[in-house]
Amino acid sequence: MKWIFHHSTLTTSQGHLARCAPRHILPLVGVKTMPFKIKKRGKVTYYYSGDEPVLSALVTEAQPDGDLKIYFAGLTGGYSAKAVLGLDTLAYMEPEQEIPLVFQCWEKWLQDAGICQRLAEVDFLEIHAFGCQPKAPSPLVDPEGYVKEWDRLREAYRKAYAGYFKTNCPDNGVPARFTVHVVDVPDRAASYEFYGVALYQKALQV
Repeated sequence: MKWIFHHSTLTTSQGHLARCAPRHILPLVGVKTMPFKIKKRGKVTYYYSGDEPVLSALVTEAQPDGDLKIYFAGLTGGYSAKAVLGLDTLAYMEPEQEIPLVFQCWEKWLQDAGICQRLAEVDFLEIHAFGCQPKAPSPLVDPEGYVKEWDRLREAYRKAYAGYFKTNCPDNGVPARFTVHVVDVPDRAASYEFYGVALYQKALQV
C-alpha cells in the first residue's frame, strides 16, 4: 500500500526522532492553507496536490440528496502529520499524540477543499486502523519488555481514539471500525495509520 506524504519526509528527518510531550489537539490557527487541485468526473470529485499525483487526499461522491460521501486518504500522526501541518516536532510511537494529529490533518483537508470548517460537521461511517509492531525493545533481546510495549501502545490507542470522539464530536455517533496489526507502515515513526469514510449531511448544517 502507498500512503500520502511518507516518502518526502523519511530521509530528511530520519535521524531526528524524538518523543514529544503529550498534548491535546490543537486548533488550526496559523496552519497554512494549501488549496487542492481538483478534478471532477460526474458525481465524483478528486482533491489532490502536484502535477503527477499518486493519490488524492480526499475523494467526494455526491449523493442524490446533495450530501457528500467523503473518502479520506490514509495517513499517520508521525511524519505524515508533521508534513501536513508543518509541525516542528515529531510524534514518535505515541498514539495519544498521533491520533488527534490524524484527525487534525483531516480537518485541515476539509478546510482546504472548501467543504466545511470542523471535522465534527461530518459523520464518520467507518475507520480502518493499522497498528504497527513496537520498534523497541527487540522481542529477541527483551521479550517481556516487547509485550509490555505492545500493551502500552494498544491501551494508549484505545484511550486516544475514544477520547477524541468524546471530546471533539460529542453529538456524533462513533463510526464502525476495523483494526488490524501489521509489521510496519512506511512512516517509521508511527504507531498507527488511519483511513476513513464520512458523510457530510447538508441538512444538519445551520
